[in-house]
Amino acid sequence: MIHINSSPEPFGIDAAQLHPGNCRLFNSTPTDPKKVSTMKRFAMLAIGAAVAALGASAAMAQDHAHHSAVTAAAASAGKVADIVRDPSDLPAPIGQRGPQTVKVHFDTVEVTGQLDDGSTYHYWTFNGKVPGPFIRVRVGDTVEVDLKNADDSVMMHNIDFHAVTGPGGGAVATMAEPGQTKGFTFKALNPGLYVYHCATPTVAQHIANGMYGLILVEPEGGLSKVDREFYVMQGEIYTEQANGTKGELTESLDKLLAETPEYLVFNGAADGLSRKPLTAKTGETVRVFFGVGGPNKTSSFHVIGEIFDKAYPLASVTSAPMTDVQTVTVPPGGAAVTEFKVEVPGKFILVDHALSRMEKGLKGILQVSGEQRAEIFKPREEIDPKMAAASGH
Repeated sequence: MIHINSSPEPFGIDAAQLHPGNCRLFNSTPTDPKKVSTMKRFAMLAIGAAVAALGASAAMAQDHAHHSAVTAAAASAGKVADIVRDPSDLPAPIGQRGPQTVKVHFDTVEVTGQLDDGSTYHYWTFNGKVPGPFIRVRVGDTVEVDLKNADDSVMMHNIDFHAVTGPGGGAVATMAEPGQTKGFTFKALNPGLYVYHCATPTVAQHIANGMYGLILVEPEGGLSKVDREFYVMQGEIYTEQANGTKGELTESLDKLLAETPEYLVFNGAADGLSRKPLTAKTGETVRVFFGVGGPNKTSSFHVIGEIFDKAYPLASVTSAPMTDVQTVTVPPGGAAVTEFKVEVPGKFILVDHALSRMEKGLKGILQVSGEQRAEIFKPREEIDPKMAAASGH
């Protein structure tokens, strides 16, 4: 879970580092009094009341102009990136090997990407995708982390691993200005599936803009064998414009503070995992590594038409799994592991069972191919494709 420290130094970071000219906390400087007030409250959450008093400084205005110019230039040049992480993009299982030293490199990249059909958004990412890369180590490994903040970044960035035993999960050691490279080394002491995220104040803003991912620390001997593994994360995007608006969308600090996202997404974009579906064949066993970047909403993860044969709530992979589970609850900054065998072909929809969120972009597809098995599932009548599309499932 993400905690706001009671001290004026969030996540152990020296407040002297965090004046607006360094951190570039805001990329908008509205003149409306209500919005100015909101920004001041936002700054207080980030760096304390003393620094909040500088919220209207010229440095902020310059940063806003720079950030807006970069975004506009990318959009006008037609440089719209595909930021959706393919759900099959994850390393192979580790298995039986002993502990060793593993090097992990992150590039923090700010990029304009496709959010929805006809709309773009300026994301902040680890390695150009949302979520960031899936990191896979085993318990006892020594992990060397390097983080380079891109030269053309507007913001400071860092990384906090929930798998790390150490100050700020590494956030203090990796606080990097544009062009800087920072790093640290840690030993993976506890097996499990853990979230990582940017922890630069204001933390929720960096997470909402796409800076989160998962690290799996396999137990000794590894996990049980399955046929396919997938990497799925849920997030929220807070835009000034209403859901469905076309064009270049911009972030809303007011909606972030109010926890009212316009979009909820799997792997970074509205219907991103419909465009890049999970795929499997009948008879295969699949494992889904699922996490919630958030920063605010709890997920009720469910696959319509399937039952989780095994579920590891809160991603405790050394605990006995729950069996025959329909839905798993995953909080922001949390994760879960689910496993199930796909018995029949068809399209199975990934959802958060707070189903209103489907209308804000939160759905994905598991496409299963193979022979029909009438003894398991058989419609009485032939299914009309138009009626199937209209069913919502």
